[in-house]
Amino acid sequence: MKQINAMMAGTVVEVLVAKGDAITDGQDVIIIESMKMQLPITAEVSGQVSEIKVAAGDFVNEGDVLMVLN
Repeated sequence: MKQINAMMAGTVVEVLVAKGDAITDGQDVIIIESMKMQLPITAEVSGQVSEIKVAAGDFVNEGDVLMVLN
């Protein structure tokens, strides 16, 4: 099981993938707003999305699990 974690605290603006999607290393998967900047969260591994733990509008802290991959 692989995970994608938040690199910083902020508010989720948009989730760019859905459960079941195949993603590749380097693909943007979530947009977070922090300090009035929108920043992409990029996958560091490839896999298939098995669970999305956040939705637009959620606040996340640095290190929180955003997504689980198979």
